[in-house]
This record gives sequence, C-alpha cells and structure tokens, in this order.
Amino acid sequence: MVADHLRYLWPSAQGLFVIGRLAFPLFCLVIACHVARSRAGELYTSSNARHLTWMLAFSVLSEWPYHLLDGDSATFSVMPTLTLGLLCAWGVHHPQLLARVAGLSAGVVAAGAHQHLMYGLPGVLLPSACLLSWRRPGCGLVLSGCLAVVANLTNGWLASHLTQPITWLVMASAFLAIPLGWRMVDVRGITVLPVGRWAYGFYPLHLLAIKSLLMMSAAGHG
Repeated sequence: MVADHLRYLWPSAQGLFVIGRLAFPLFCLVIACHVARSRAGELYTSSNARHLTWMLAFSVLSEWPYHLLDGDSATFSVMPTLTLGLLCAWGVHHPQLLARVAGLSAGVVAAGAHQHLMYGLPGVLLPSACLLSWRRPGCGLVLSGCLAVVANLTNGWLASHLTQPITWLVMASAFLAIPLGWRMVDVRGITVLPVGRWAYGFYPLHLLAIKSLLMMSAAGHG
C-alpha cells in the first residue's frame, strides 16, 4: 500500500503501481481470516463489535486525508469498501438473521454506490470470496483471483487500456495476491505477525505524511 502511494512522489515509477495491486486483495484476505477465526454463529462478540466500530470510525476519519492527497478521486477511500466487505463476510460466515441481512444490505449498498466505492462491488465481495478460498481452495482461489482482477479494472484508465503491458502486469499481480497470501500463512518457518490497532491510524497518517512531503517538495522547487 505504501509503495503504491509513493507514486504520488514518483509518478513515473510504474512498478510501484504493480506492486501496490497486491495490497487490497491482501487486506480482504486479512478480513476473511479474522472472520474465519470465530466459529459460525459467534456473531455477538466484543471482538466483532470492536472490529466494526474501528472500521466505521476510520472510514470517516480517512476521507479528508485521502481526498487531500488525491483531490481528483471520484471515490471514497478504501475503508468504506473494506467495511462493507466485512459485513458481507459476516453474512456468509454466520447463520444469524442479522448477519444475513447485514451482508445482503451491504451488497445492495455496494451495488448502488458502485461508482463511488474504490474497487466497487467486486471489491466488497472479495472478502467473502477469500472465505470460500479457505473452505474450498480450488474454486475459491479462482473466484477470489477473478474478483481481484475485476475490482482493479474499476480503475478507468486500466479498463480503457486493456492491451497495455502495465494493465496485464496489474491483473497478474491482483490475481496472484490471494494465493500468495495463503502461501505466506501456510509455509512453515514464516511467521505473519499480528497487526495491532495502530494500523487503523497508519492509513490516514501515511496519506498525510506523503501529502506533507509533496508540499515540502513543491515549496523547495518554488
């Protein structure tokens, strides 16, 4: 994610954009792992309440830094997409009526607000596909990879330049992100450290840091 956003400092570094396409599918995989960690039916827990509360809070707190850095963006930051994705994943994993309704409602909202969500409806559905890839590795990995590719093609430039090599590299990076993520989790000797709550604040703060560097660079050239 940070590598991707460093393109604001080095616009010609297309390789950073390709590497950055790993970030969103891996975020969705992390959400799926958190959901899968609880037993089906264990919806009403303090952990789930905290998770949703933090996601909602930083969906709001991240908007100003995001649009400060990218004033031309027509979408929200990535946080609303991930929050709706969490609700959809709960609807898939938990049998309670509230979970099903929340998941269905999140999907309906995502369909209606598709153009305003980063990665659109496919991005909202991706955590649920990651859950399926855990239960049924074969079809689940293919589905999650395809959704990751389609989610990236919500980027207007990529969608209109399908024959460009950079677009194919982006699609390959997105498709392979989920299998790579599962591989990192499964390989013995590799420890994936837990990410604490500090990561919620890291997202808007690193956007502000990059914006500050841009402003200092502009002032130096002025």
